[in-house]
Amino acid sequence: MKAFLNSIYKVSDAVLDEYLSHWKPYSLPKNTIMTWEGDTEQYMYFVLKGVQKSYYINGNKQHVIAFAYAPSFSGIPESFFTQQPSKYFLETLTDCEFIRISYQRHQVLMQEHREIETLFRKATELLLMGVLERQHELLAFDMQQRFKVFVKRSPHLLQLVSQKDIASYLRIDPTNFSKLINSIKI
Repeated sequence: MKAFLNSIYKVSDAVLDEYLSHWKPYSLPKNTIMTWEGDTEQYMYFVLKGVQKSYYINGNKQHVIAFAYAPSFSGIPESFFTQQPSKYFLETLTDCEFIRISYQRHQVLMQEHREIETLFRKATELLLMGVLERQHELLAFDMQQRFKVFVKRSPHLLQLVSQKDIASYLRIDPTNFSKLINSIKI
């Protein structure tokens, strides 16, 4: 995790070591809901192993928002940072191993160390850039372009995530997704 965080913003070793000492191991089996819609996210997770999906339900249909996998953060970021109830779910798709930190401990450490606060401002900027890029893909790309970008960015998920979930994430009808996956050379 140290290298991952330093790739976002370089923090002094002493401060980063202290910060990381507060992250605790945590694991969950597959198909476990980590955060329920309406719950407030109490932890920020760093994925060591496994895949999770965030989704909302509308009209009894699941709409996948994002996938999280190693090495990356996981959780419901806007609920964690604002301590407001989540508008969607977070669920494990595979057995997962994490390290995690509580909201309270994270806040104290950001107040004590300006470098940690700057690190998470930079991480939030990257998250915002990713959300905007995803919006662009959904609005400007046809289904074939969305699929190709997804395969280029996360090819391993084709083996770990159901086609139904990937189709939902890409906003493609599952029948069209099945035809698409069979017609495009990966």
